[in-house]
Amino acid sequence: MTTPARKAIWYVESHYAAPLTLEDVAANCGVSPYHLTRAFASLTGWPVMRYARNRRLTEAARALAGGAPDILAVALDAGYASHEAFTRAFRDQLGLTPEAVRAQGHVDNIALTEPFNMRYATGKALEAPRIEMTPRPLLIAGINQRYSCETAMGMPAQWQRFHPYIGNIAGQVGAAAYGVAHNGDDNGNVDYLCGVEVGSFSDLPQALTPLRIAPARYAVFAHRDHIAAIRSTFTAIWDTWLPQSGHKAADAPFFERYDATFSPDTGLGGIEIWIPIEG
Repeated sequence: MTTPARKAIWYVESHYAAPLTLEDVAANCGVSPYHLTRAFASLTGWPVMRYARNRRLTEAARALAGGAPDILAVALDAGYASHEAFTRAFRDQLGLTPEAVRAQGHVDNIALTEPFNMRYATGKALEAPRIEMTPRPLLIAGINQRYSCETAMGMPAQWQRFHPYIGNIAGQVGAAAYGVAHNGDDNGNVDYLCGVEVGSFSDLPQALTPLRIAPARYAVFAHRDHIAAIRSTFTAIWDTWLPQSGHKAADAPFFERYDATFSPDTGLGGIEIWIPIEG
């Protein structure tokens, strides 16, 4: 089966010279923009539309290095309405102006964005999830930080900052910790909160952020490998299981749940991944 992220790569590669929106790409992949944003980022580490923009600029750079005489024509072909807008985006992404690339006649000193090779980007086999409805709101308190696809590797350091709070927050409910992804946007940016469940948000330390997760229906997956391999499980969920399952992802927070079996010292012990689904 061709999965949404792979369909998206094909669609972008086939249409990046035309006007393109996230909604267009998602519709042609048969999923919502919310679903596609997460599936694509899990598989590639990139936001969909940034990939499309960078591919356009890469091909524009090649055209200029090959001696294209009219920079405005190249700009229009790349989807930019003016020479100025094109030059600004080109310089921001590639570090040189269009004129400089045309003058030097090569792209050897430019970081180009090539098409993703999906031959090696395969998902892992998943255990069948259980379907669970949370009976009440979850009140999570913890340290919140916003990430892009490029900065997501900072999450382990965020957990290190939060660990001293676990077991020392007034009103903590149970011993489990939660990593909650919320407030995501179409560019792949997301807030991530390391926290614990509390009975109320009264008297929280000033450094902690409160987050209320409304009752919802979830598909709950087991991740039994080292925590460093969690991205492969997310990829299998978003890009393989959801399209095949008949379920649709709900636009709501999703989270990791770390209970007493997980060891933050070794990264082993397994966790649960809770994905909200409609219905």
